[in-house]
Amino acid sequence: MSLGFFFNMDDCIGCRACQIACKDRNDLPVGLFYREVKSYEIGSYPSPKMYHYSAACNHCESPACVANCPTGSMQKDLGGDGTVQHDDDLCIGCGTCVKTCPYQIPVLLANKGIAGKCDACKPFRDADLNPVCVDACPMRCLKYGEISEHEQKYGSDLVNAIAPLPSPDTTMPNVRIKPKKAALESSFRQAAI
Repeated sequence: MSLGFFFNMDDCIGCRACQIACKDRNDLPVGLFYREVKSYEIGSYPSPKMYHYSAACNHCESPACVANCPTGSMQKDLGGDGTVQHDDDLCIGCGTCVKTCPYQIPVLLANKGIAGKCDACKPFRDADLNPVCVDACPMRCLKYGEISEHEQKYGSDLVNAIAPLPSPDTTMPNVRIKPKKAALESSFRQAAI
C-alpha cells in the first residue's frame, strides 16, 4: 500500500488555505511550515505564465530522512500505513533529516529541540477523517489516499515531479501531480508573492 497526496495544479489559485490549516493544526512557530505553497513563473511579457505548488512530505518509498536519521526517529511505516512518521521521543534535534531531505520538508523546531514534519494528519486519518490541508482547500485541489487510486481516478498524465523539484528516481515520492504545462518547463523562477 502506497499512500500519498494528489495535487491538481490546474485548479490551485495559490490561496494558501492548505498551508494555514496545516500550520494551525501543528501549532508551528512563525516562519516554519510542514506544508508550504510556493509560486513560480516562466516567460515574460507579453506571455508570462504562473503556477503554484503545495508541498508537504511526499512519504517516499525510499525516504532519505529515514535512511540518514541516526536515532531512528524518522521511520517508514511507524503507524502501519506505509507513511513516513517521526517519533519525537527518539529525536535529538541534530537536523540530519532537514539536511538530507531533497524536498526540504522536515524543519527544526527550536522551541522543542527536535525536528518535525507532515504526518499526513495520521490521528485524523485513524479517525476516518481527511488531512486538514485536504479539507481546507476551497478549490478541492488536494486529495489523500492510495497512489494507485489517484492514478486510476485522475488520469495517466500524472507526474511525481515538476521542474522545481529534484529527480524522483532516488526517493520515489508518493505524490501525484496533475501539472500545468508551465510546471514542466525548466526555465522557472520563484515568484515573489
